[in-house]
Amino acid sequence: MSTPATPPRSLAEALRTRDDASLAALLRSRPDLITPVPTDLTQLATRAGTRGSVVRALERLDRFALQTAEALAVASDPASYDELLALMAGDRRDPAVVHALPRALTALREQALVWGADDRLRLVRTARELLAPSPQHPSPTGLGPTVAEATAGMSPGRIQEIVTAAGLPSTHDPVSAVASLTKLFTARRRMKTLLAGAPEESLEVLNRLVWGPPYGQVTADPAPWLRWLIDRGLLLPTAPGTVVLPREVALHLRAGRAHRETEPVAPAVEAKATHRPQVVDTTAAGQAYTALATVEELLKDWDEGGPAVMRAGGLSVRDLKRTAVALDVAEPVAAFWVELAYAAGLLASDGDADERYAATPAYDEWLDQPAAQRWARLTEAWLTATRTAGLVGGRDAKDRTLSALGPGLDRSAAPEVRHRVLGLLAGLPEGASPAAESVLARLRWERPVRGAGGGQRSTGGAGSTAGSAEGAGSGAGAGAGAQADDDLRSRLARWTLGEAEMLGVTGRGALSRQGRALLGLESVGAGDGAGPSDPSASSPGPSGPGDKLPVHHHRPPTHADPLSPAEQAAASAAAARILAPLLPEPLDHVLLQADLTAVAPGPLERPLADMLDVLADVESKGGATVYRFTPGSVRRALDAGRSASDLHDFLTAHSRTPVPQPLAYLIDDVARRHGHLRIGAASAYVRCDDDAVLSEILADKRSAGLRLRRLAPTVLAAQADPAALLDGLRAMGFAPAAESAEGDVVITRAHARRTPPRTAPDPVPDGPPTPDTTLLSAAIRAIRAGDRASTTPLKTTTPPNGELPRTSSAETLATVQAAVLTGTTLWIGYVNAEGAASQRVIAPIRVEGGFVTAYDHTADEVRTYPLHRVTGVAELAED
Repeated sequence: MSTPATPPRSLAEALRTRDDASLAALLRSRPDLITPVPTDLTQLATRAGTRGSVVRALERLDRFALQTAEALAVASDPASYDELLALMAGDRRDPAVVHALPRALTALREQALVWGADDRLRLVRTARELLAPSPQHPSPTGLGPTVAEATAGMSPGRIQEIVTAAGLPSTHDPVSAVASLTKLFTARRRMKTLLAGAPEESLEVLNRLVWGPPYGQVTADPAPWLRWLIDRGLLLPTAPGTVVLPREVALHLRAGRAHRETEPVAPAVEAKATHRPQVVDTTAAGQAYTALATVEELLKDWDEGGPAVMRAGGLSVRDLKRTAVALDVAEPVAAFWVELAYAAGLLASDGDADERYAATPAYDEWLDQPAAQRWARLTEAWLTATRTAGLVGGRDAKDRTLSALGPGLDRSAAPEVRHRVLGLLAGLPEGASPAAESVLARLRWERPVRGAGGGQRSTGGAGSTAGSAEGAGSGAGAGAGAQADDDLRSRLARWTLGEAEMLGVTGRGALSRQGRALLGLESVGAGDGAGPSDPSASSPGPSGPGDKLPVHHHRPPTHADPLSPAEQAAASAAAARILAPLLPEPLDHVLLQADLTAVAPGPLERPLADMLDVLADVESKGGATVYRFTPGSVRRALDAGRSASDLHDFLTAHSRTPVPQPLAYLIDDVARRHGHLRIGAASAYVRCDDDAVLSEILADKRSAGLRLRRLAPTVLAAQADPAALLDGLRAMGFAPAAESAEGDVVITRAHARRTPPRTAPDPVPDGPPTPDTTLLSAAIRAIRAGDRASTTPLKTTTPPNGELPRTSSAETLATVQAAVLTGTTLWIGYVNAEGAASQRVIAPIRVEGGFVTAYDHTADEVRTYPLHRVTGVAELAED
């Protein structure tokens, strides 16, 4: 095994010097490395160097750590810390870079992207290949090839000509000539002297190529100022008509810096406004109440069967527009509420042949819960969902429209971005709302977009089309510093800020106390939470020095990483406890008015609200809901089986004001006429004891479409179905009632359509899940045991390929029995009952009955193995 005193010669040897805590940190940050668990550290190192794993690791670096990796990719291999510092801090030694570089280098080492001591830093080969410059893939730094790389195919005579033109003595071989030229370009004073004699146009060309792209086009007969640069090797040919600025020359012109701008410090999240914490909490509570009401209204509108499911899945554009009109919101907002209900498992497709969306049985359970718990369920579903409502209306990779509840809306980064945005809000002072652009800038720094201008602000346009050297690189750097605001993480962050406000996680843009609890950042004690009676909770404006405010006990804000399911459930319960006293209590009364309306001054108890939904029509919503009584709404209540006396008793019991006389007259009048006409199925017929009423119907021109004819003085027959006949007569101002074949009035109740039991959609994971402590400990034990077996010398001779030799049953038994007596550790090959072969390191304790009981170093526990399943055995050397 390597020791810290011996420089590691490979990444595997560097990993062997790590302790278990360091290996656990690596596997936790790069969970793909243990899927499946490697057999030893050599395999772990190999897996850590694969392209897919390295790309994922690079994508999770912050901007400065990524810039450090980019600098190592253009440094020597291996490079010293001083060389890396020179590339990052430049000749002026930026103090902020000097201070932050050790942290960035430590992060790269922890991620196994860099290994080696400070005097021999090595970037893993795959990362160097991804970040190093090449004609096909320019470096993010905008640097070109070194002098040695650019002159690799050049003739020795041409190299000597360049050396002579640069004022250097000629050499006997091209290798020393290239070394002499490199030494010149890396000597600051000598280069300054050389460039002092350059034409002004030549310096302009260099200035336009210095930050990249370093390539330019020249003609067969270049201009004199270009010829001056080419003759002295300041521009080197790479292909016919193409020249490149050597890396050493560019670094001299950049004052040693690999990047135009280094960003060692994360941009601060700026507060746009500050409000009293109580105002934030009560505002958020109001939004939470509105969110619950909106979801209830959505599913109540779909109670008897929602929109049809499109053939490709999802809601049609027309149905989404109808839903938006019903909820009185914009279409994107309606898409959010629909997706939220779906993510919470409250609605789904019914699976019938004529497939439609409907509420699930879980919706009824949800309705029975207290309001705060219902809110917690919605917000927990939102926080962990990968379905992204903001994408609705956009296009997928095949240019198909993305529809609400349809496929293609999952974005695995969504939960992590939501947690991070809320975590940044938690880092602000209580009551402070952030400037949205500062939040986006912070997220871009933490996870820069590789290959985009904003993600690599220091590239100087390295990815843009190379400009013409004849025109002094006019196209170079055209996209330098440009930030693609529409990158996915930025859009997710913008949507998160808006959705959190709609849900009541934030209030006036600031994170509420219940929002902190939802992230696991708030500790709730008995009696915590400002109730609605707290006068400070409804007082707007900033707090004065004399205000006495309740103390909020919360943990210091952290990065708010996603919680485990158990932790999230506990956090949601804590958030519900904080929110509960801030929500208005349901009322058991309304205020009846003489204009045939009822005013509900707050949320109503569910039985009262359900009855009012049948007896009256909602006219307006807001802080108070206004219901209007109409002949149609009263008839609807009578159709549902209520009598006039039942309606009078109901209104008397639940009104704080006397029942107005016009409303009492309306109920009695509709009830008197209700059922006077009876409609049944003949096709359809109308029956009435008063033949004058039937004569009136026949005489009315509006009844022509029903094609009525008299069968008897009290009976009319129609060629329309009963439902159409009911609607037609009601439109004519009558109050008919449907009757059964036995002649009884048919009581029509609202039919709540429900899907079969459905589970909420599972989030799409962003790569392998983060392993827990138990899995990490077991994986590290297995890796250590396998590495010990593969690196420890064996007493027996092994085949050339390093595989465990096969032994006979007698040899296996004898070796195991001897190991019990001597306490020797063995390396065995074992095949389990499923036929899977593995290698294990064991310390035998006893042998009896054809079984060996031993301490298994791989599993870190005592196990028993059948000897007939042991394929081979070898003793490990004592040291």
